[in-house]
Amino acid sequence: MHNVPEGSESHFKVVIVTPEFAGERLINRHRAVNAVLKDELQNDIHALALHTYTESEWQKLFGEFPRSPNCLGGSKS
Repeated sequence: MHNVPEGSESHFKVVIVTPEFAGERLINRHRAVNAVLKDELQNDIHALALHTYTESEWQKLFGEFPRSPNCLGGSKS
């Protein structure tokens, strides 16, 4: 939400929907994601906004969540 030099964007918003967050407090969800991204957070990412939900939380708030597109094979074809 603020200016940075062109090509140096280091601010991200991530939405994660997983059953693994069931029963977890928000702070524990964020800590789990931060642990996975530890190296990136120390070196490359300036700001990270996390939005963490279980599938049922997402559906209650927003309805059905978009599915990823089918894989077209990429370089494996």
